[in-house]
Amino acid sequence: MTKPTGLILGAAVWQGGVPSPTLLRRASHGAQLFLDGKIGHIIACGGLGKYAPSEAEVIRNICVAAGVPETEITLENQSTTTLENISFALPLIKTANIDIVIVTDQYHARRARMIAKRMGIKAKTNSPSTKGMKRKTLLKASLREWAAIALHLLHIKRRKRHNR
Repeated sequence: MTKPTGLILGAAVWQGGVPSPTLLRRASHGAQLFLDGKIGHIIACGGLGKYAPSEAEVIRNICVAAGVPETEITLENQSTTTLENISFALPLIKTANIDIVIVTDQYHARRARMIAKRMGIKAKTNSPSTKGMKRKTLLKASLREWAAIALHLLHIKRRKRHNR
């Protein structure tokens, strides 16, 4: 049986190529899933933000440092949104009908699954612990996600009306 492919969704890279805590958390979790045999390949998602290198390159570097062979990591380094993370990664998936595991934070997972479903992908999510995250940061991220989900649903509703 083929192991799922893990899509590690990007987050900010800070000045000097330093991963934001969110990016470090997601990439470290994805690397551990690989090392535990829960995913068989990694697609690192995320383009160039305010600071170089791309989010995907930083994800790769974190995964390789954790022990993931570089040959098991594919870079998707053009995307700048969750929608692009997932849609730009699709052509990079090596086998048709393979299971997908989206690696992202719990507060972001629902929207990521919604986007994948809209693209016809039945994906699961696997999220790192938020232990150690400041409550204020977690609350802010969660509120932002609820707003993003509402906008996503509104966009779908408008699109359905327009297509009638």
